[in-house]
Amino acid sequence: MVNGQATKGLADVIVSQTKITSINGELGRLFHCGYEISDLATNSTFEELTYLLFYGDLPTQSEFSKHKNLIYSNREVDDKIINLIKEFPSNSNTMDFLRTIVSYLSIFDHDKENHSPQSNLNKSIRLLAQMPTVLSYYHRIRNNLEIIHPDDNLDFASNFLYMLSGNHPDKLSSQCLDKCLILHADHGFNASTFSARVTVSTLSDIHSGVTSAIGTLKGPLHGGANESVLKMLKEIPDIESIPNYISEKLQRKEKIMGFGHRVYLTIDPRATVLREMSKNLQNEFGGNLYDLSYAVEQTVLEQKDLKPNVDFYAASVYSMLNLDSTLFTPLFACSRISGWCAQILEQLNDNRLIRPRAEYIGSSPRSYADSNT
Repeated sequence: MVNGQATKGLADVIVSQTKITSINGELGRLFHCGYEISDLATNSTFEELTYLLFYGDLPTQSEFSKHKNLIYSNREVDDKIINLIKEFPSNSNTMDFLRTIVSYLSIFDHDKENHSPQSNLNKSIRLLAQMPTVLSYYHRIRNNLEIIHPDDNLDFASNFLYMLSGNHPDKLSSQCLDKCLILHADHGFNASTFSARVTVSTLSDIHSGVTSAIGTLKGPLHGGANESVLKMLKEIPDIESIPNYISEKLQRKEKIMGFGHRVYLTIDPRATVLREMSKNLQNEFGGNLYDLSYAVEQTVLEQKDLKPNVDFYAASVYSMLNLDSTLFTPLFACSRISGWCAQILEQLNDNRLIRPRAEYIGSSPRSYADSNT
């Protein structure tokens, strides 16, 4: 409760302390372990950020080298997992696949029966390494393509693009995906992260926590929004039609996906970085997705006074990176696994069962004997 009143959706309720992520919604600022997101997106790499989230500080050169080697050496998965991927229905929702395969990965994890802090960290690094592998395998198998095994000479983002397409990516594409991974890595106690922390607060295992998180991320009010944004952009024939298109959606009380945020009162700072990225990609590869997106942003601001969140420009960026829209939300998960696991490790380090209460507003006490039924 806040000021004695129940709050729907736990809005503004502080449920725990954290050293991982800080958000200033009024000023539109986001920090990881004290570093601002724009600073990290400009100067860091995704691998370095994952170290920061897991350990709380940026690594030394030797620490970073060891961390990268651990990730790269854990990318491959057991043949039995590949066989399951081959048997998975090709028309399945990709998030359903990812949720299922993460559960299956737990069976083959070397530390599955060990829940010590070091073993939980080992599991976290393996999940971080294996999520892009199983996703790329499924994407290629469902499209009747041969799987591409990981290339240990490539960084996280470049290897991911390589395994999906079979081609070594250009420098700009790798850099853009790397920044996207940084921007999506963690965002405080969002719905999927909170569900992961709730799950492991029962002393369940890390894979169960991540499975809960993936199921939560699947929803269109969370990670599924970026795919809906691209669908909206494809419905718009040209820039001139945008004002009427947005106005008609608002009149029908339809949600404009990719706009507004429960936390930020101003623009989502991640959207600012993605907007510039979208512009650069259009300048390099052509098309009009950035132009359409920017015009939609201005129209929604004028008609509804809403600003874009991280999902809005992510849609055009992912599309210009030639990623299939069915991969948008799973790609989000392949980044957010770093935040989920960091938050899980923090939860387990000082655990207490998460068990909120509800305010009862149903019938007053009554007798079964007095009922007419």
